Amino acid sequence: MKKQLLFLLAVFIGWLPLLAIQKPVFMLYHHALANGCSLIDYLKVITHGLLLDCTVSGYLTVIPLLCILASVWLPGTFYKKFLKGYFLATGLLIAAIFAVDVALYGYWGFRLDATLFFYLQSPGDAMASVPVWTFIWQFALFLIYAYGIFLVFKRFVIPLFPITPVHKKLGSTFIVLLLGGILFIPIRGGVTTSTANVGMVYFSKNQFLNHSAINPAFSLLASLSKQQDFAAQFNFFPEEERKQRYEALTHPKDSLSENQEKVQLLTTDRPNILIILMESFTANAIEAVGGEAGITPNLNRLSKEGITFTNMYANSFRTDRGLVSVLNGYLAQPTTSIMKYPAKSQTLPSIARSLGEQGYVADMLYGGDINFTNMQSYFFSSGYSKITADRDFPLSSRLSKWGANDDITFSHLYKSIKDRDDKTPWLSTFLTLSSHEPFEVPYHHLDDPFLNSVAFTDSCIGSFIDKLKELPVWNNTLVVLVADHGYHYPSSLKEYEPRRFHIPMIWLGGAVKNPAIIDTYANQTDLAATLLSQLGLPHDQFIFSRDILDPGYREYSFYTFSNGFGFIDNTGVSVYDNESNKPLLEEPANNSGDRLNKGKVILQTLYDDLGNR
Repeated sequence: MKKQLLFLLAVFIGWLPLLAIQKPVFMLYHHALANGCSLIDYLKVITHGLLLDCTVSGYLTVIPLLCILASVWLPGTFYKKFLKGYFLATGLLIAAIFAVDVALYGYWGFRLDATLFFYLQSPGDAMASVPVWTFIWQFALFLIYAYGIFLVFKRFVIPLFPITPVHKKLGSTFIVLLLGGILFIPIRGGVTTSTANVGMVYFSKNQFLNHSAINPAFSLLASLSKQQDFAAQFNFFPEEERKQRYEALTHPKDSLSENQEKVQLLTTDRPNILIILMESFTANAIEAVGGEAGITPNLNRLSKEGITFTNMYANSFRTDRGLVSVLNGYLAQPTTSIMKYPAKSQTLPSIARSLGEQGYVADMLYGGDINFTNMQSYFFSSGYSKITADRDFPLSSRLSKWGANDDITFSHLYKSIKDRDDKTPWLSTFLTLSSHEPFEVPYHHLDDPFLNSVAFTDSCIGSFIDKLKELPVWNNTLVVLVADHGYHYPSSLKEYEPRRFHIPMIWLGGAVKNPAIIDTYANQTDLAATLLSQLGLPHDQFIFSRDILDPGYREYSFYTFSNGFGFIDNTGVSVYDNESNKPLLEEPANNSGDRLNKGKVILQTLYDDLGNR
């Protein structure tokens, strides 16, 4: 029985250095983020990460343990052949997860989770952001790592598998089953009340070091296990307390009275409406809302002609979640995307559907693949009757990896508006794409690729608006310019910082009564209620959307990142990481947890609602 024990111990221990080596490789790959990290930091990442490495190693040892159990009663040499196949398969799997994780972290800012499978539904679009050289490098890393894993087990571990019959079969069976029970301890994550979770390996105030310690295979597995029972997640407060806290947070401070005249921004209550969702337009690149000068001269100019919301915050960090936040007034989720679940997303209210009930026709324009991230089914279920996408443009116009660049789609949009029947009110929604990685645009004015792409889209917006002003339809049109999400610019920005989520929103058009600046803290989700209220339409079904212009509006912004949230109000900002169950940012610090509790109750209410849809 000693040989059996030695083999199982060799399998379990053999995986640990092979998994641990991911940590320094990950940090060296992202050397810019690891700048300033000492050798001690590298060692701490490895040692703290061993907790989850042990968990993954435990899972990977289960099949070899079953082989040992079977060999007690049915010995043979065929187990070694089977184990060669097993270690080849697991080596390929672990290497693939790591290679993909290393590449995506630079774009996403968090370790691999179930989001990967959502985007792989359209693999061509998912790869559009990845330069060719990156793909080649990652593929080489995958092959080398997979071969290394297989070689280690083939040469040093598989030969240890015992092929001689065991004499005391019952006793040996009991011992193997006992080993299985012991193996459950690292799989579970220990013997305490808490089970294995990503937060177990967090040890530093430096979020990059915490992320580096995470085993990506475990991160992916844990994420997959949390995808369904949404209502059971984030239960920070008992239900009655949650309800009271949420009502206190969202109930208007002072409802409208006869002595309070509602602020009216528009000259008409039935304008044509054009919503332009600007891909990755961070406020940090737009001078009109406090960003860097010289990048968006057209938005800066147009902001003086319309209504500029200077403290608008995106609810999330990805387009699929930003679309739902803007068009459905529904908060983005930090661990999933409701767009992934058509059965749930089709239950959401939408601006298009609300306007459709008033006789509006709604259409959608996007220069990319409309099947990416379930967008086509989402738009149709949200009330759009016509969708224009990359398939509707000639191949010669689809020069970007994502599809047709913004100069092409803005020209198409202008022509479609010019040719419309002016008797039927319309809602048009346009999602730009040129300011998405890899930022390939026919424009070369700025050295930074991202800023250059933003400047390109800005030039397209300026030209489009100037031409639209010359059409008769301009006088009865409201144009809403709003970003789908922010971007990590400047590069020193942390993924959870408020500046990462600060975005512009500008209302333009002949339907705008007077230029104005609105400094109220607000969210993307608030567009739905604010717009419908200006049109004199009900918006009660948009439970997470609030009218920014209501005198009773409780001023705050809420955003989510990968399994975390941020809450901002006039007292400061609080950012919370659900993995480690710790705040990442408290400014100022003497808030007694009030802001965090407000963020927690919003997140709990959101997941309760998501689970019940």
